[in-house]
Amino acid sequence: MRIISGNFKGRKILTPNDVKTRPLKDLTKESIFNILKHSNKFDIRIKNSLILDLFAGVGSFGIECLSNGAKHVTFVENYSGVLPILEKNLANLELYKKYEIVNQDIFTGLYLKKNCYDIIFLDPPYKDKNISAVIDKIFDIKLLNENGIIIIHRNKKDNEKYSENLNILEEKTYGISKILFGILK
Repeated sequence: MRIISGNFKGRKILTPNDVKTRPLKDLTKESIFNILKHSNKFDIRIKNSLILDLFAGVGSFGIECLSNGAKHVTFVENYSGVLPILEKNLANLELYKKYEIVNQDIFTGLYLKKNCYDIIFLDPPYKDKNISAVIDKIFDIKLLNENGIIIIHRNKKDNEKYSENLNILEEKTYGISKILFGILK
């Protein structure tokens, strides 16, 4: 797995050897970034944005954002089998003031500094089916900027009903992945 664009293009992203972690595939990541750059359904720029990467895993999405000029990325992850790899992937970039890692279980609470994020990326394990609760929490504590976007990565067979606080603007399928782009109401 590699960084696909920006200042760190081509650098390797370390991944774990376990089956609990499902890193974001390069093709899916590339498609997400192409939609972010070219969609006429929303106007989001990664450069100078504040990014929240929930269920960050090895950090693939947030690292790609840093490579493309994001102002700051907050990575939220609590799986001890992947946290050291996330830390190493970020340390390799030597951008220490441009990110923070929050070791937190997102389903039991979302306790973050009051930042309004421009992009919130949710990539929970496919088996987790309570994404609406996370979206409602984001809505309740006003974590997303007024013009911000939420991106959700799910299995294409997932038919979960999402929070009524979320308005889906675009949905794309890539292999086994489904990517949803939405705004809060």
